[in-house]
Amino acid sequence: MFKKEVYVERRNRLKKEIKSGIALFLGNVDAAFNYPANQYHFRQDSHFLYFFGLQNPGFAGVIDFDNDKDYVFGNDFDIDDIIWMGVQPKVSDLAAKAGVENTAPYKELAQIIAKAKYEGKKVHYLPPYRGETIIELSNLLGIANADVKPGVSVELISAVVKLKEIKDDYEIAEIEKAVDIAYEMHTTSMKMAMPGTVEQEIAGTIEGISLAKGGPVSFPIILSQDGQTLHNHNHDNVLELGRMMVTDGGAETHENYASDITRTVPVGGKFNERQAEIYQIVLDANMAAIEAIKPGVKYRDIHFLAARVIIEGLKKAGIMKGDTDEALKAEAHTLFMPHGLGHQMGMDVHDMEGLGEDYVGYDENTKRATTFGTAYLRLGKELKTGMVLTVEPGIYFIPDLIDQFKAEGKFTDFVNYDKVETYKDFGGIRIEDDILVTETGYRVLGKPIPKTIAEVEAVMNS
Repeated sequence: MFKKEVYVERRNRLKKEIKSGIALFLGNVDAAFNYPANQYHFRQDSHFLYFFGLQNPGFAGVIDFDNDKDYVFGNDFDIDDIIWMGVQPKVSDLAAKAGVENTAPYKELAQIIAKAKYEGKKVHYLPPYRGETIIELSNLLGIANADVKPGVSVELISAVVKLKEIKDDYEIAEIEKAVDIAYEMHTTSMKMAMPGTVEQEIAGTIEGISLAKGGPVSFPIILSQDGQTLHNHNHDNVLELGRMMVTDGGAETHENYASDITRTVPVGGKFNERQAEIYQIVLDANMAAIEAIKPGVKYRDIHFLAARVIIEGLKKAGIMKGDTDEALKAEAHTLFMPHGLGHQMGMDVHDMEGLGEDYVGYDENTKRATTFGTAYLRLGKELKTGMVLTVEPGIYFIPDLIDQFKAEGKFTDFVNYDKVETYKDFGGIRIEDDILVTETGYRVLGKPIPKTIAEVEAVMNS
């Protein structure tokens, strides 16, 4: 946990945003792996963590905006718990670490909810993402399961996004810890990417680094020489010379802050001419996008800046053609980069997206596109000092997508399909860094992870 003043300040800031009612934050509960006593690694709900900081399963927090009171509900450990887990602190002692004085057994939570509803107060809650949370909210609020998600508080969502998207110094330090763990994960992955190696060996090794240095990985590791599949969690391939391997992975710290880094390397440690040409285009897009980051700039504009760099690069490679402005307007680049440039990051690797991407990545001044590819841009709105985000352009040669667009006659003024056909065996390249928006521009977080052609080859052959 951070010092208690951090959590007190967060709750006080929320109280300035919402004037009446109560906010209910349900913590997560243990989840069985294959029978009740064998459980998955516990991961607390990030919003409960943000405001209350407690890592215990089966807890809940309440903020009473009308009476300026905070509550923690949870059960003290009994002798059975102590036998298996050792001496445990009381709920009141735990709550005190978060600056909360009012505590009660969990069963009393229903009473405070019922009292608030009886008095006509609004019970604010955030969108649930676990089935057991939906059921518990249904029971506490006296509504049908199907009515739980429609009843979420947009007012609370907006307030939480406003608070959480601006990272304080404690949070930034944690994210940098997570990036430093990712440095070791990715440089290890680079060194292991040799012909004959099974992808699972690398994926398992770097997940172990995360567990040894911090906490679990921040999301299931994406690692494959079939990098044309954007989120490839299959690790069965035996690495082959002439292929490229994408590694997209990050770590969580003990405080549950995340990193999210992607590197793409040539199997065997040496880029061939074709690989180097496409790789450099992606790297140029990555670096141009990072250089453009500053407060007041819409991230959607930076997305299209990266797309412009990709179009220009692919034109030089003979893969695209025609007028760059017209190609960009037609979004012809989406054949090769059918995803957005990045997303916010923090306590969750896709920070707060469970609240709804349109609330987190967009606002009244920036609406989500509906066109293919661009609609997948998770963050489009204006950047603010203190935001942390990813920059992750890529170029992918997806055979099925190439076949579909070619059959539809799509982008024929901008794509040399005959040349593209020769790249169907290429795979994909993505390069991703984690960036802090500063008052004057940006800062790349953490220890710099090799990404130039020379740097990657040097690490792989060290």
